[in-house]
Amino acid sequence: MIVNLVLAFFTALLLVMIAMPSLIKVAKLKHLVDEPGDERKLHSRSIPTLGGIMIFAGTIFAYSLLFPSKESWMMGNNYDPLSALNEFKYLIASMFILFFLGLKDDIIGVSPVKKLYVHALVGFILVILANIRITSFWGLFNVYELPYWVSIVISFFTYIVTVNSINLIDGVDGLAGGIGLIASSTFGFWFYSTGDLPLSLLAISMAGALTGFLIFNFQPAKIFMGDAGSLILGMVMFVLAMKLIEFPPNRMIGMATHVSKPVLAMAILCYPLADTLRVFIVRIAAGKSPFLADKNHVHHKLLSFGWSHRKVSFVLYLVTLFFIMLTFAMPDDTPNISLLVVCGSAIIASFSVFWIPAKK
Repeated sequence: MIVNLVLAFFTALLLVMIAMPSLIKVAKLKHLVDEPGDERKLHSRSIPTLGGIMIFAGTIFAYSLLFPSKESWMMGNNYDPLSALNEFKYLIASMFILFFLGLKDDIIGVSPVKKLYVHALVGFILVILANIRITSFWGLFNVYELPYWVSIVISFFTYIVTVNSINLIDGVDGLAGGIGLIASSTFGFWFYSTGDLPLSLLAISMAGALTGFLIFNFQPAKIFMGDAGSLILGMVMFVLAMKLIEFPPNRMIGMATHVSKPVLAMAILCYPLADTLRVFIVRIAAGKSPFLADKNHVHHKLLSFGWSHRKVSFVLYLVTLFFIMLTFAMPDDTPNISLLVVCGSAIIASFSVFWIPAKK
């Protein structure tokens, strides 16, 4: 099992590392770049925006190539092969849809209404057809089983929030890719520890692709992730978070049995979720649309301290790792307390950083 995961990581990593220089060259020749000038943009030169192509290619190639064979199913791994195959086809279809949506948006732009239609389609595929949805809060807010339609609505809302939260933090070199790497690695480790090879493989394939991408995305960035990358990353994070929350308790082993699953899923994505919540609250309070782009994100505030892109990214990496480790330190039999401590602290931190004066 571990061999498959190692191969998946390095397959995705090497594919991205080998192909990315050519993609950057072609993007510059065809002028498929993001130009400076907009006051919200933090770069001062033309930079290609098609990094998502290689994130998509590396992830889907490694995931498909090394997807568990029939022989693996006979080795007693802790997953249902028929369910895994069923989810595989829906995941691949959804990734292709979002990839082409993001690619078109990166090149010529897509209207918000059309994006909404596409997200509705992908949400239908994942939540309804693939049945990847929240069916229980596992004691959070003293709620267990959810009615079917409540489950559908909450799951679709979670999909929209997760995808958009990843997109919103993609504003500093190395930030979205690094947070995605930490999240996918944590998901991969968790599913490996519970014996679920297909989900661990998906997470580790994404981690390998993001590692390769980050080599070209750290300050000074040679290429940006673009919407093609952020949409794929957000979708995979949604799927892994839903599957973690819904993982059957009777199949959990080791340290996975000592943590609240909903709280862990939120902790893994604490930075993008907390930042998105804060930004939406601030915009609505100011009478603005919550989807109106601005420079009011946590990473913008940290840049105002005079910090470099690298420093901002690494600090937010450490914050993410801290909240993940904090979750494992919390008792699993008190999920409401875990939620209050972990997620409450993340939200408070995202607000409190704005109380610090910017560097003059």
